[in-house]
Amino acid sequence: MDLDGRRRSDNFEDRGRGEQRASAAGLPIQALLALTRFLGVKGTLAIGAIAGLGYLVLPSGIKHQLLQAVTGGQVSGQSGGATKVCDASPANQKACDFSRQVLGSTEDEWTSQFKKGELPRYGVETGSVYRAPTLVVFADAVPTDGCGNATSAVGPFYCPGDEKLYIDPSFYDVMETRLKAPGDFAQAYVIAHEVGHHVQNLIGANKIGLKGETRNQTSVRLELQADCLAGVWGHTAQASLKITDDDLKEAVNAAHAIGDDTLGNGSAANYTHGSSAQRMRWFRTGFDSGDPRKCDTFAGPAAHEL
Repeated sequence: MDLDGRRRSDNFEDRGRGEQRASAAGLPIQALLALTRFLGVKGTLAIGAIAGLGYLVLPSGIKHQLLQAVTGGQVSGQSGGATKVCDASPANQKACDFSRQVLGSTEDEWTSQFKKGELPRYGVETGSVYRAPTLVVFADAVPTDGCGNATSAVGPFYCPGDEKLYIDPSFYDVMETRLKAPGDFAQAYVIAHEVGHHVQNLIGANKIGLKGETRNQTSVRLELQADCLAGVWGHTAQASLKITDDDLKEAVNAAHAIGDDTLGNGSAANYTHGSSAQRMRWFRTGFDSGDPRKCDTFAGPAAHEL
């Protein structure tokens, strides 16, 4: 994957290190649910423990509590004197530049896709203009407009309320060391997946609920569609970014590493993101076809058969 000379997106915010820390006891339900957004419940607990995020101690019965309404979040700690995340270290600066370049590429490709008008439709008039999201980098904790407060243990996530992607650059290290999913295209897949959730927000997919299906089953459809949309971006950017077969293997390996079964998330009835096989298959569906219409997971069979 070659990003040399690629433009950096201007839709970017550096929230600064040390500005605030979210209190685990006061996290609102949106932030708690975000813990399972990318990795699932057990995966998030494992990553939080490995990453040393000791201030986020989740009580027993977490699966039940994730589905219960709780009171509003609180942010503790003092403001002022914050160091920009991107300036904190050379590694962070590299991660920020990389993330902005990948985001810039997604803007180019999805702008083109929206102009073509060849997107799944869910009762929302999207028009032909792509509205780009903003990428926010943070450390420790971050407040959002619409999804409450979140800590780094959340992992990368998208908030439809403010149309922003959030990521702590240290997650790239977690991918390599804990998830055994190294490589720049694996990291790019993470950003493209969250952009996929933004595309879902624009086309109305995140408001779909099929009759008779559980919340988990709907979540699986959404996550697999975001994987597929990430693959569409990879296909369309293949030539400009010089994506190789080795790059593709990195992304597929990352998709495998975060499957519900690989992370030990119990039976298929408890899946929120899909199995490793499903995640790899739907990413490849988008990557091989380059056609977002192939990503309509809501038109397919039962969630566990996707």
